[in-house]
Amino acid sequence: MLDKLCSEAKKASLVLGCSTAEQRNGALAEMATALVGRKDEILKANALDIENAKAKGISTAMLDRLTLTEERIAAISNAVKKVIALPDPLECSDHWVRPNGLNIEKRRVPFGVIAIIYEARPNVTADAAALCIKSGNAVILRGGSEAINSNIAVANILGDAVKAAGLPKECIGIVTDTSRETANALMRAKGKIDLLIPRGGKSLIRSVVDNATVPVIETGAGNCHVYFDATADEKTALDVIDNAKRSRPSVCNAAESLLVHEAVAESILPKVRARLDNVELRGCEKTLAILKDITPATNEDYFTEYNDYILTVKVVSSLEEAIDHINLHGTGHSEAIITQDPENAVVFCNSVDASAVYVNASTRFTDGEEFGFGAEIGISTQKMHARGPMGLSEMTTYKYVIRGNGQVR
Repeated sequence: MLDKLCSEAKKASLVLGCSTAEQRNGALAEMATALVGRKDEILKANALDIENAKAKGISTAMLDRLTLTEERIAAISNAVKKVIALPDPLECSDHWVRPNGLNIEKRRVPFGVIAIIYEARPNVTADAAALCIKSGNAVILRGGSEAINSNIAVANILGDAVKAAGLPKECIGIVTDTSRETANALMRAKGKIDLLIPRGGKSLIRSVVDNATVPVIETGAGNCHVYFDATADEKTALDVIDNAKRSRPSVCNAAESLLVHEAVAESILPKVRARLDNVELRGCEKTLAILKDITPATNEDYFTEYNDYILTVKVVSSLEEAIDHINLHGTGHSEAIITQDPENAVVFCNSVDASAVYVNASTRFTDGEEFGFGAEIGISTQKMHARGPMGLSEMTTYKYVIRGNGQVR
């Protein structure tokens, strides 16, 4: 079954890769319309996933990640529309002429077939499909078991929309078997898959990176930190940590750890606890001296991405200690400093090793749409051509086209 899916996607990619920007945008327009027009099918499928998830005792945070509503479907549709408005990535190229008269063009081209392995976020199905279609790539989607009914419904609707626009329906394929064997098969589909992108928790990403024989762009887990500098504005600090932790704790750009300079710890930590009244705080010894009834933090806690209403807290003696802690425990995703000292902001931005670094703003902005990319394919924490939120340009590679008039070497 997987071989057939890959073969069909490869054939479809050859058609899609030669299509015009107008054809691809037309397909996206059909996709956006179909998502809203057939929302009842999506909601019915999603209800099955929610029922199954509740029976398995899934956490509240993860349940929120799984749930679709009319409003969320409309937002997914709007995200597809925003991709239509973005510049076409395949129309970008550079030209230069060599002394021997050769005219060299460096042209953006699709990868071909991109496979996405992801977990319980059905919106990823539409986001990934939209970015792949816009960039001329066929896509094979392999979601987790928690959202399988939702994913199948969305993928089928999008495939029908692509076909209605005159492009092959097989440009969007979905793996309906969510067993570990299908994930392993995609990881080893060398020659059939041109690029593999994992989106999900730490264990999924590590499994893909360790086992894949096809090219992989590593999207990282988000062990994100917010640091309150000695000069932090109190209102800004409380607003940012509240948003970064509680607005949607199940996502990878949510804060998992708070660092507080000792000069402001005694005054601000009680206010943090009062503000984050439904968050379990786990603190270091200095934190426990101020917030006596919270849970002691272990070393493992500081390395953990909770995706839940849990926050580690550590009191530090300097900016340098905060930076060292982040670089040791962070995952290279998103880190923030709250400060009124411009020099400390510069040092933090230059020294912290992460794909996105914030000054006086929430880590929750690390997102393709928030960065102006439209939908995103994932957030890369590696240091290859793609780092941070990956939009259209990261979904392409290069081809050199050289024109001459008989030159030989």
